Amino acid sequence: MGSGPLGCIFSFYPMHLLYLDDSGSAGNTNEDYLVLGGVSIFEASANWITQELDKLAQSISPSRENEIEFHASEIFSRRSYPWNGMSKEEAQGVIKAVLHIIADDSYDTTRLFACSIEKVSYADRDLMEMAFEDLCSRFDRYLARLHSDGDRQRGLIILDKSSYETTLQKLANDFRTLGTRWGSIRNLADTPFFVDSRASRLIQLADHVAYAVFRRYNSSDTQYFDIIAPKFDSAGGVLHGLSHKHNSNQPCMCPSCMSRNFAGKSL
Repeated sequence: MGSGPLGCIFSFYPMHLLYLDDSGSAGNTNEDYLVLGGVSIFEASANWITQELDKLAQSISPSRENEIEFHASEIFSRRSYPWNGMSKEEAQGVIKAVLHIIADDSYDTTRLFACSIEKVSYADRDLMEMAFEDLCSRFDRYLARLHSDGDRQRGLIILDKSSYETTLQKLANDFRTLGTRWGSIRNLADTPFFVDSRASRLIQLADHVAYAVFRRYNSSDTQYFDIIAPKFDSAGGVLHGLSHKHNSNQPCMCPSCMSRNFAGKSL
């Protein structure tokens, strides 16, 4: 599946890979939400998904496909090449085309995870650390369910390089040794890896998942989220893969909150 440290690990230990990226900014006062989200795939499906995204890039710019990075907010804003040569509808069509690759993926092991945090509700918390802890726990519980069904493969979290790299690596190590507020982490193979999104189509895919969730919560724009909604991890009638963190006293009608209210769950 490729060279380098990740390629060596995958060669000997096939596993479930959770690619994560964020959307929104903790410091941007014009945004109400921060989202951390992405896609969990079994190692065997990674190459197929990458090839599909490469084909999409080639259809957009046949002579410069290697320069195409699928970064949803940049596509939406249409400020840089090649998105600046597109109409609003064409650019939005590219975002949807990326998301349809997830929706149309025939691999049954592909699952989505995201944590959407209303910033004003947690003004005294580090939102990225909060979201990361939440998703580590959800991914671990997903792997535990697979383990109980006979799938004994472990998991690895891969994120885009950012200023959070050192902090999140330490947090993940703490979670593995001390556990999260929801219990022990038992199914992760190692601390997270951080890669450059320009070199990873799968991080670019995670970026689109996070953006789709961000648009759904921050702007009440569901056109992207609806494409991928069925792929979020769920079991027992609860949408485990999608978390909406807020302290509002008003009832929330989003899919995450509704599934938990209906099932009487708090996680």
